[in-house]
Amino acid sequence: MIAENLHAVLGRCDRFWLLSVSGTLGAASRPDLRDSLLKAAADASDGLIADISGLDICNPDQAGVFALVARRIEEWPAVPFALVSERADHRKLLRERSVDRFACLAPDLGAAAERMARPRRQRARCEIESSQGAGHDARAFVRSTCAAWGVPELADDAALIASELVENVVQHTGCEPSLRLDLRRGWCAVEVPDDDPAPAFLRESVAAEPGLGLRMVAQLARVWGSSPAWRGGKVVWAVLPARAG
Repeated sequence: MIAENLHAVLGRCDRFWLLSVSGTLGAASRPDLRDSLLKAAADASDGLIADISGLDICNPDQAGVFALVARRIEEWPAVPFALVSERADHRKLLRERSVDRFACLAPDLGAAAERMARPRRQRARCEIESSQGAGHDARAFVRSTCAAWGVPELADDAALIASELVENVVQHTGCEPSLRLDLRRGWCAVEVPDDDPAPAFLRESVAAEPGLGLRMVAQLARVWGSSPAWRGGKVVWAVLPARAG
């Protein structure tokens, strides 16, 4: 039996984040690889490159994890994503598994960074004071940003979502909320990271509870989720269709 030891180290590569993966990919280590990639992507606001040159793939069928991860990253956080390997057999296998439909495949870091450097979207971030006025501040930031980006039709729904996510952070975690907006062709994402690793989830509404809760977020958004971050904590996010931008 082959021991499946997996090692993943996150660092910087030029303007992008680089996750260097080594060890063995098999049925036992596949979940660890999937989770490491998704956690790194949650923090990689400018893009993620995964270097798998040092990874041994025991069973070709296990390479399907890269297509799964690439599709998830494409949906959210929708950052540029590249897989790098010096090994031609790796790149051939990934093409056979259609990973190149969702991620850039490159033989080296330079080639990956060059392809990923093309601007794809607009991003904005705001630190919100943890106070009773946090929801109001979040809505004001979203509305002014949508106006500046020329997508006023997104402002109402995005502002409501941002307000709920920020107020959840203030109410349930005690963290100072940070609000991120990400506009790309076809989609707009509202993202609120916090330091609490406990995932956000829908629960039955309580009459005395303020706000409309995550149920409203789920109704407004095309898709929403709570994703663990590499540095700890999580990012709660929601994606809206953008008719402009």
